[in-house]
Amino acid sequence: MSTSPSTIEQILSHLSGDEAVTARKMFGEYGLFRDGKMVALVCDDILYLKPTASGLALLGEHEEGPPYPGAKPCAIVPERFLLRPRKLDELFRATASELPAPKARKAKSRKG
Repeated sequence: MSTSPSTIEQILSHLSGDEAVTARKMFGEYGLFRDGKMVALVCDDILYLKPTASGLALLGEHEEGPPYPGAKPCAIVPERFLLRPRKLDELFRATASELPAPKARKAKSRKG
C-alpha cells in the first residue's frame, strides 16, 4: 500500500504558512523536507519523524517503527499532532534545527 496524495495535502495544509516545508515523492512514498532537510517520511499514510532529542521531547509518548523494511526506526507522529497545526509546525522546526545540512550533490559529468 502506498501513501495517498490526500494525506500529503492534509499534512502540508496544516503547515501552509510555512513555505520552508515541501514534499517530494520518493520510492513510491513521500519525504517531507524543511529548509532542505528531510525531517519526516510518510509511508502507508503514516507520518514518521526522524528522531532528534528536541523532536522526541515534543512528541512525548509515541510509538516507533521503521517506515519501510530495512529502515532505521523513526518516531510515529501521533494523530493529535495532525489535528494541531501549530504543534506540528513546532515539531518540524525543532527536528530540522538538529539535523545536519544536506550534502551538496556532485554535478554529473558529461561525456563528450
